[in-house]
Amino acid sequence: MAEFGALSLVPPLLAIALAIVTRRPILSLFLGIWSGGVILTGSLGVGQTFRWITGSIADSFHAQILVFTLLLGSGVALIWRLGGATAVRNWATTRLETQRNAGLATWILGMLLFFDDYANTAIVGSTMREISDQMRISREKLSYIVDSTAAPVATIAISSWVAFQLSMIDEGYGVVEETHGVETPGVFQTFVQSIPYNTYALLAILMVGVVLYTRRDFGEMLDAEHRSWQTGNVSREDAQPLQKVEGDLGEPIETRPMLRTFFAPVVVLIVVTLAGAFWTGYGTWVDDQAEAGGPTSLEAATSQDGVVQVLVDVIGAGDFAAALVWGSFAMIATVAAIGLFYDIVDLATAVETVVDGFHLMVTAVTILVLAWSISAVAEDLGTGTYVAGVAEEVVSPALLPIVVLFVSAFVAFTMGSSWATMGIVTPIALPVGYELTTSFDLAPVLVGAVFSGAIFGDHTSPISDTTVLSSTFTGADLIDHVRTQLYYAGTVMLVVTLCYLLYGFLGVPPVVFLPLGAVVLVGLVYAFSELDARRKGVSPIASSGDLEDVETGSETGAVPGETD
Repeated sequence: MAEFGALSLVPPLLAIALAIVTRRPILSLFLGIWSGGVILTGSLGVGQTFRWITGSIADSFHAQILVFTLLLGSGVALIWRLGGATAVRNWATTRLETQRNAGLATWILGMLLFFDDYANTAIVGSTMREISDQMRISREKLSYIVDSTAAPVATIAISSWVAFQLSMIDEGYGVVEETHGVETPGVFQTFVQSIPYNTYALLAILMVGVVLYTRRDFGEMLDAEHRSWQTGNVSREDAQPLQKVEGDLGEPIETRPMLRTFFAPVVVLIVVTLAGAFWTGYGTWVDDQAEAGGPTSLEAATSQDGVVQVLVDVIGAGDFAAALVWGSFAMIATVAAIGLFYDIVDLATAVETVVDGFHLMVTAVTILVLAWSISAVAEDLGTGTYVAGVAEEVVSPALLPIVVLFVSAFVAFTMGSSWATMGIVTPIALPVGYELTTSFDLAPVLVGAVFSGAIFGDHTSPISDTTVLSSTFTGADLIDHVRTQLYYAGTVMLVVTLCYLLYGFLGVPPVVFLPLGAVVLVGLVYAFSELDARRKGVSPIASSGDLEDVETGSETGAVPGETD
């Protein structure tokens, strides 16, 4: 493969810069891919451009995610049409009486759905959108909550992410064993030890809770929240949401709004997806155990390796993409059956709504394909390898975790993929760490740094698939979501860097730097919100969060008041 050096950075950076400046992600991504074709071929590169795009669609995993996204769109459309969203809104209005409660409920739901980030964004975004609109929570804020409780939660819980992360640790250790002929620590043991050093994921989850509980905002999120509270416009006036349920589907049928119309399909989606992942994973796990000469029964394996280890192995070996397709199809079947059983819709209307649901996802699916395509561009041009190689010569063990953190962040930002970043950086970071220290003491720290940087880069990149899906299922403008989330992700990254400096130069352990980091994070939220609010001449708290105040202001035409 030809070496392109710094030129390999041009396509992703061009796409990201254009997307942020023009707010036109589809055109920006296509131009970024095209520039990669020009660099790779030395000519117009049109043929290569479309080979990348068609190749992304042809990829089996990507194709399944596209089908899942389209089916989810149909499920959302059916639930909306049958009045399920109306029932949830009516139910929540009498219980989640404040913005704080609605936001915290979204945060908790995001943490509970830990098994997959795609399913997390789809379920939480679709579930809480109507409620947050009722409370005048901006779509930007909802997207932030959803995005920051998807990948960060999945990366530390029993999920498809953990299985992939374990495989990358194993690959890195394999390089060390082959090069130095030494015995490496256990892969699962290293992963568990790395969790406290996955500081960005832990503090990003905490940051959501702090922002919601204090109701303090800063940066462009403060502007969005003031706009939403004062005008009732949950999106910017000229925003381009990736999904517009109300505009595309019209008014819902409210003859019989029932909570079961909403919650039954969601439960079916979760159950079928988890069951599908376990079923596909169990077969693969049995084959792997038989090949390795280990126990092939769950009972024997758990007594030997522990329940958590076996669950991670089985679920991690599962085909989550296929399971998500099965779950979303079961979701559609369930809500359609409810509509037919209670005579809310006839079969023709149900089928028509399913097709309309596909239309909801056209923009999101297009951006997903282009985001995957530009990731393929970066891979073919060697972007990640180039960036990792530039930083590989750093020789200070104290600085190495910070270097790995920022390299991972930059690779994820330019490639738009946490997994691709982990796949590139982990097998490089672990051998470098061993060569510097001739021990594996740094291994958990470096693994945590890779994961932290990868998720931060993912959160700040408009070409990330989870960023796209978070915007899609919350009905937000993609670039508005990225711009507002950037301030919060950057704040967390600042604290993470401080924690790593304390560890690297003073030997401060996680049991000390994590609580200290949490305190600093709270202090920064208060400080930044106060400073930004004074600069803009507004309150750092956009609203009282009281639904009664919202309704009063809406009915009288008055602007709802602000409270500190």
